[in-house]
Amino acid sequence: MKRIFLLIAIIGIASCQSNKETSNPIAINVSFSDAVGSEKMDGRLLLMLADNDQTEPRFQINDGLKAQLIYGKNVDGMAPNDKVVFNGEDFGFPIASMTDIPPGDYYVQALLHKYETFNLSTGQTVKLPMDNGEGQQWKTSPGNIYSKPLKVTITENGIPDINIQMDQIIPPIEEPEDTEWIKHIKLKSEKLSKFWGRDMYLGAHVLLPKGFEEHPEAKYPLMIFHGHFPSDFGGFSTTPPDPNMKPEYSSRFNVEGYNIIQEQEAYDFYKRWNEPDFPRFIIIQIQHPTPYYDDSYAVNSASQGPYGDAITHELIPYIEKNFRGMGEGWSRFLYGGSTGGWEALAVQVKYPDEYNGCFAACPDPIDFRAYCLTNIYEDKNAYYYDSNFKKLEVPAHRDNLGQIQSTLREGNHLELVLGDKSRSGQQWDIWEATYSPQGADGYPVRLWDKMSGDINADVAKYWQENYDLRYIMERDWDKLGDKLKGKIHIYCGDMDNYYLNNAVYLMEDFLESTTDPYYEGEVAYGDRAEHCWNGDPDQPNYISRLRYNTMYVPKIMKRIAESAPKGADLTSWRYK
Repeated sequence: MKRIFLLIAIIGIASCQSNKETSNPIAINVSFSDAVGSEKMDGRLLLMLADNDQTEPRFQINDGLKAQLIYGKNVDGMAPNDKVVFNGEDFGFPIASMTDIPPGDYYVQALLHKYETFNLSTGQTVKLPMDNGEGQQWKTSPGNIYSKPLKVTITENGIPDINIQMDQIIPPIEEPEDTEWIKHIKLKSEKLSKFWGRDMYLGAHVLLPKGFEEHPEAKYPLMIFHGHFPSDFGGFSTTPPDPNMKPEYSSRFNVEGYNIIQEQEAYDFYKRWNEPDFPRFIIIQIQHPTPYYDDSYAVNSASQGPYGDAITHELIPYIEKNFRGMGEGWSRFLYGGSTGGWEALAVQVKYPDEYNGCFAACPDPIDFRAYCLTNIYEDKNAYYYDSNFKKLEVPAHRDNLGQIQSTLREGNHLELVLGDKSRSGQQWDIWEATYSPQGADGYPVRLWDKMSGDINADVAKYWQENYDLRYIMERDWDKLGDKLKGKIHIYCGDMDNYYLNNAVYLMEDFLESTTDPYYEGEVAYGDRAEHCWNGDPDQPNYISRLRYNTMYVPKIMKRIAESAPKGADLTSWRYK
């Protein structure tokens, strides 16, 4: 009798589960009209739902506490008016299945992030999004097509059979115009074009020193400001803030009128740039977006190609030739924050003779024993702490009080929705696209399983040997030490939002242990400072982050005085 009751109970549970699975039908049909394209398209088709209409759903997608819903799938050869169906089987974030979306009113929008086909020199064919002047932003990339938001009601019976048509196209971006002070260049890279199997370009915004035209005899040192894709040279303005400008509040810094502060700092930089005693440099900000991200990380990599060589041996010499740079390693300096901080240090380490100093602020992980909060060499799983009975997720972002906004799993699952095969254009995927070996399919090999977080030890070893900057420096200090002595400066807040200070601690331990030679550089921390503290203990972070272009100048001048070779030109660019 007990067996009969048990059987009935099991049947009842199965019936309830079956009813639950079938009682919430999902069918959202997405197509695009002839008005936005007559050819078949490849790409990542994204469906987004927001519970408000404060802005379009595409602009509300993130992995923080205000995250809205997104689902994604690949399309190959999608033709005009073809219907692609989203249902409960499509993976999404932060709610994995559309069958679990709570009833209510939503604003729905679809967008196709278009892919192009690349025939790589390595023999593989890959499909990736080409940058179109926006710096690899799927939400705003010119040529991407999308629908206007549509209000729908989800009931307890599910999502009705609705049709969404993408009939909007993101227009091209106008390139910035040259001014008296700022020039823009675009250079076809032979090295990158060969790798990608098509013409590929590097760009730069060049800030000229005062007196550039009046002093044709002068040659100048070069300062390279690394960082994310710059639409133009930022933080430089020849006019003061508009007195009628409406103040805007910055929630990140809890500062009212931060837009006015930014404009004032840009104008103050212009005035400082023109002061009689200010040394005359050329400053450049580089445009080097790749099909994987808004910049290449400025090093050679298996899946992105020889960006390090292209920047150092093609772009930099071209700029120096056309704008009277010194053209010698002792006269080149690197600086930047976050991604730019990692790039500044990595480029200095990878090309020790070509640059004379780096100032790396809040750098991305420079020791993979602290890949944020993961030790990729010892941990088995990136998403969860090791425990017999608890399932505790690893955090990804905190505020200066330690409050958590997102976890490592959540950020990676959002990326997986935005694009598989490291194609999301987001942070964890670009680290993979830069550091990983290339797979047989032409895409980067995963460091960890994107769904589960299980770490691939073989890939971790590849990362260590090629991109773990602390490991490389320690391994090769007998060869690198003399070339890097006095060149390394690292700054980080001890409450960095992404836990980047942990890797800096480990790097400092190594640097302070160096002998024959001692590194003779600097590592400093900002007390309770968030991302991206850059070395000024006297100013709040929201001010110092606007002063990159001037704050390291005294240290650069000291470095030049101590290290310039005999007979070097130390006067023409001082107009003496």
